[in-house]
Amino acid sequence: MKWTMIIIVFLLLIWIIIAPHFMDFRISDAVAIDSFKAKGVALQFRDLSINNHHIHYAVTGNDSLPTLVFIHGSPSSWNAFMRYMMDPDLLARFRMISIDRPGFGKSNFGDAVNLAEQSSLMMPVLKENKNGKPFYLAGHSLGGPAVIKMAADDPEDIAGIMLIAGSIDPALEPKEPWRKIIEKFPLNYLIPGALRPSNTELLHFKKDVIELANDFPKIKIPVCFIHGEKDVWVPPGNVDYGKKMLTNASKIEIKMLPGANHFIPWNRYDDIKAELLKMLQ
Repeated sequence: MKWTMIIIVFLLLIWIIIAPHFMDFRISDAVAIDSFKAKGVALQFRDLSINNHHIHYAVTGNDSLPTLVFIHGSPSSWNAFMRYMMDPDLLARFRMISIDRPGFGKSNFGDAVNLAEQSSLMMPVLKENKNGKPFYLAGHSLGGPAVIKMAADDPEDIAGIMLIAGSIDPALEPKEPWRKIIEKFPLNYLIPGALRPSNTELLHFKKDVIELANDFPKIKIPVCFIHGEKDVWVPPGNVDYGKKMLTNASKIEIKMLPGANHFIPWNRYDDIKAELLKMLQ
């Protein structure tokens, strides 16, 4: 029994040491640059320091074009949208930016913050890249409420937003009481990679999604919803809620994808791309 306990403790210590390096949902900048170079696309990385936070993001395309900003879900990082950022049709229409949301990728990895702080940390990326042309925001999953919050907080340069399987309805947010349990020490040290900040921000989000109701009336620009009809992670009812809450949006477009699940940015690429290209119309 003694040796069994020693082995168990030893294995737990090893896991605690190596866990942060598993499932981090990110790739090195050098590998990404090589991948884009192979497609004949120049990829740049830029960094901002804001209120003791580090924000890392990727940029492709012509600086004179309107800007399409991608906001990833949870857990993930900027490279969730790599395929879009090297697409020749999108590059002909947009400069594209994909941000590592706070707590993910290289933006203070592991240090998740609430939705309001995420917005305040990501909006300077837009300010840094102003070029006299409009910005369009596209957010997947928890990136959906992020683009709502960003557009509500600072609508000056944002011309339109897209929610891709966006999670915005408090009534459809699962309770998940187990998240509070695994967030506590020492269980939180057993959560691997980006799943740890994901758990933290999802705990914040239980309150954030309720407060987000105050931001919908501030949205006065076109909004596009694209959602899978078979999405069990973020139910399609989120779209109905968004349509009801966006009382001042200049236009609301909804595209429901038959048979599609939550992972539509990757398994329904052509549908997403087609809707992104419509944003300039």
